Amino acid sequence: MKKLLTLVCLFTAIRHGISQNEIADSIWQKVATEKNDSARFYLIFSMLTESETNPVLDMENAEKLLVPCEKSNDKVGQVLCIGCIGYDYRAFGNTTKSLEYNMRAYAVAEETKSPRLLSAAALLLAQNYLDLVNYPKALAYNTESLRYASKVEQNIFTIMSYQNMGEVYLGMNKIDSALACSQMAYQISLKTGIREYLGPVYEQLGEIESRMKNSTLAISYFNLALDEAIKSRSPKFTSKSFYAIADYYYKNNQNDSAIAYASKAIAVVQHTAFFTMTIKPAKMLLDIYRNGNIDSAFKYSEMHRVANDSLYNIKAIQDAQLMTFEDEARREELAVAENGAEEQRKANIEYALMALGIISIIVVFLLLSRSVVTSERIIEFFGVVALLLVFEFLNLLLHPFLEKMTHHSPVIMLLALVCIAAILVPLHHKIEKWATHRLIEKNKAIRLAAAKKTLEKLDKKEK
Repeated sequence: MKKLLTLVCLFTAIRHGISQNEIADSIWQKVATEKNDSARFYLIFSMLTESETNPVLDMENAEKLLVPCEKSNDKVGQVLCIGCIGYDYRAFGNTTKSLEYNMRAYAVAEETKSPRLLSAAALLLAQNYLDLVNYPKALAYNTESLRYASKVEQNIFTIMSYQNMGEVYLGMNKIDSALACSQMAYQISLKTGIREYLGPVYEQLGEIESRMKNSTLAISYFNLALDEAIKSRSPKFTSKSFYAIADYYYKNNQNDSAIAYASKAIAVVQHTAFFTMTIKPAKMLLDIYRNGNIDSAFKYSEMHRVANDSLYNIKAIQDAQLMTFEDEARREELAVAENGAEEQRKANIEYALMALGIISIIVVFLLLSRSVVTSERIIEFFGVVALLLVFEFLNLLLHPFLEKMTHHSPVIMLLALVCIAAILVPLHHKIEKWATHRLIEKNKAIRLAAAKKTLEKLDKKEK
């Protein structure tokens, strides 16, 4: 636990400005030798820290890191790297590619059954469906993300999950639920010291207060969001904060202030990888200038068209829908296969119990019968069969728990089964020894009784 806390602190420190290049080599050496999945999670994630400031560099790092992770079959690294690429494609406005990679990340996470990885992967898919305005699926994946997050320590993905859930509820116009999620994200940010998403949380709180007609609180939260965004040097968060303030003034018919902040929202991302974020502020400026300034209206109309075409072309939407259908089909097939395997496991347990019961009844009958002389070899044979049945029964019963505890590690599972066998074999030996002794005594009693009867018959004949 102490080691894990140290890695969380290292991760937090790196996310707050320590140069990635200075530590990348030493961290990768630790990753290559680290066997603990939790520790490796934070070590690998600490090397993927540029998504909100430079997604191009972040994607390049993730692609490079993915190669050794795939060669070594490191599922933790694969989920983080593939998910990171999916997250960066989202920053570029390419929802189709983002969804493709995030589905891949989720599929790998499912193989590991790791709550930490499944929480992160489910969150990424929830963000995709939020972008696609598919609130039911976004809500389902976000709920799944939070359920898995509750099983591990609180980290950046916990904060992101609550913040994203707040976005989903805002989209569904469930203000009270959105407020609860935003406040939870805020509290975890302060508790853990992870402030990356404190800006978006402030922005979300500002939007909630704006919808609740609390103007003073709303503008205060928007200004706090802008301060955090500027501190983080993130064009993405800075543009979002400028736009949130512009939208607030636009809805309150303060067009001059709306124009000023919308222009800043465009300027900060116009020549960056976050170019598609100009859509909303350009649309706002187009609406403001439409009936007054034709030149400006045309300028922002063209900007809106180009960015919008990049983000929302029909083929991309169709591809995203197709991937969604394919993923749903895959998940249904997986659920059917898992249910079938579980039913088969239960049936095998029942068969093992039935066979063990029959063997036990036969052995007890042979031991207790007062008329049947039984060979020791028969008892030994049934004893070995019973031992195998007990071992198989325990294996079937404990297998799901062993998989969960060992994260599908064949070596650890083998050691666990060896430990079970080490307990069963001596126990079987003692029981067999007791049964053999009991059998000998019973056979002696039967033979002695038979001898007495024979003698009695001889005595009668002589008389």
